[in-house]
Amino acid sequence: MANTTSAKKATRKIARRTEVNKARRSRMRSFIRKVEEAIASGDKTAAEAALKAAQPELQRAATKGVVHRNTASRKVSRLAQRVKTIGA
Repeated sequence: MANTTSAKKATRKIARRTEVNKARRSRMRSFIRKVEEAIASGDKTAAEAALKAAQPELQRAATKGVVHRNTASRKVSRLAQRVKTIGA
C-alpha cells in the first residue's frame, strides 16, 4: 500500500485513468464488432458504413494512447481489406 501522499494521489490518478481507458477500449471494440458482424452478414453497404464509423474511433484510441498507432492502422487496414472482398 502507498505510504506517501504523492503515492496515494498517483494511485487515485491511475485508477481514474484506467477507467477512462477501459471505456475507450470497450467503445473501440464495439465499433470493430459492428464491422465484423456486417462482414459476416455479407452486407457490403452496411460493412462500409460501419468501417467509416469505426475508423475515426480507432484513430482516436491511438491518439489517446489506448492502443499503439500501428495497431490501430493495422486493424483499420485489415477490416478495410475484408470489407473490400465482400461480394467479390
